[in-house]
Amino acid sequence: MSHVGRKPLMTCTLERLGSGAGPGKAPTLNFIRQGAGPPLLLVHGLGGSWRSWTTILPALSEAREVVALDLPGHGKTPAVADSGTFRGLADSVDAFITEQGLDGIDIVGSSLGARIVLEMARRGKVGATVALDPGGFWQGWERKYFRATLTASIRFLRGLGPALPALSRSAATRSMLLAQLSARPWKLDGNTVATELKSFTATKTFNALVRDLATAPAQEGPAAKTSRPLVIGWGRQDRLCLPRQAARAKAAFPSARLHWFGTCGHFPMWDRPEETVRLILQETENQDTHAHDSLG
Repeated sequence: MSHVGRKPLMTCTLERLGSGAGPGKAPTLNFIRQGAGPPLLLVHGLGGSWRSWTTILPALSEAREVVALDLPGHGKTPAVADSGTFRGLADSVDAFITEQGLDGIDIVGSSLGARIVLEMARRGKVGATVALDPGGFWQGWERKYFRATLTASIRFLRGLGPALPALSRSAATRSMLLAQLSARPWKLDGNTVATELKSFTATKTFNALVRDLATAPAQEGPAAKTSRPLVIGWGRQDRLCLPRQAARAKAAFPSARLHWFGTCGHFPMWDRPEETVRLILQETENQDTHAHDSLG
């Protein structure tokens, strides 16, 4: 995938509205902006940051003005009282879109972020929507599986301490560490993996979010059929949000198109970066769902 013509990257912060943190305690929402063209908002998953998109960010920014944020409690965005809940994070993204004047923006999310962008689509907040392996469609034992495996994994990763970066750069140990998340962990870039796993361990709201996601009601769909494009992408080897859950996501969002990534785990931007870029650009390039061509 070509990185030629990479546009300058800008980092910004934005005061979040309606945080519930009390007067004078509104946190800042960290985000980066890169590229030129119609704006495209990226929302990362649990434990990640805007850097979760580095495998596809350069290619996307050749065609779009990409805005990639850090959710509250992630990356450089501080946590507040409701940052350990899905509702709190979704409301944060909603407020961010409003404050930036980005209603109707095309949006892409991964994992937890994919569920957030589906929620934005349900609220009628955004334009074309691409949700990659969204959470929120577990049933029965799948909830316990999700909670137990992630809780054990984060405990193990935190226990590795300063050895984690070096282990991430070894193909053998990387294959062990990422067996649940990637179909081909030995092929991933070690530095990319090290950055992501370090972000996982540094996210203080990780366990609270796992509890909330595992026990909260399933993601709801819109009350009426949406006219804006919506695609749900799923890795056929996803061992966290199991492929069987895709049918439930489609049932909740009947107007959505389902796209399957072959030889792919939970993160298509890791295992299938070029295909992920093509999917995103194809789904959003012809959409005139917002009234602005750039963030200005």
